[in-house]
Amino acid sequence: MKLESNAVIQIQKPIEEVFEGIVNPEKMTRYFISESSGRLESNKEVIWKFPEFEEKYPVKVIKIVQDRSISFVWDPDTVVMITLEALPNDNTIVRVNENGKELSDENLKWALENSGGWANFLACMKAYLEYGIQLRKGAFDFMRK
Repeated sequence: MKLESNAVIQIQKPIEEVFEGIVNPEKMTRYFISESSGRLESNKEVIWKFPEFEEKYPVKVIKIVQDRSISFVWDPDTVVMITLEALPNDNTIVRVNENGKELSDENLKWALENSGGWANFLACMKAYLEYGIQLRKGAFDFMRK
């Protein structure tokens, strides 16, 4: 059995703005990561850094479909798929699915933590794109080593 991590949210912005908020490092660093080595593009690797960790994380982009989906690998056992769906009145549904780990106690803990992590990502993106608020700023400073 493969485990999955899932999260979904509706953002009150057009699909083009939401897509750009994910692939553009200038926007992503305002609500999720602290550094990125570049824009997310199909078959490209970028490096992400989070404000609360010293480590840097390679992100291997699998495929980008303009204004529709982003898939990447940052854990060798999983694939992250972010899909966008346009709704009336310039609203967008964003779904995140990360899957691939086999069922085990350790991986079950991973699935639960990552579902919460992706929900946090979506809430931070919504706050930033809709209101310009940086929810993540300082939120995880207690995790620094």
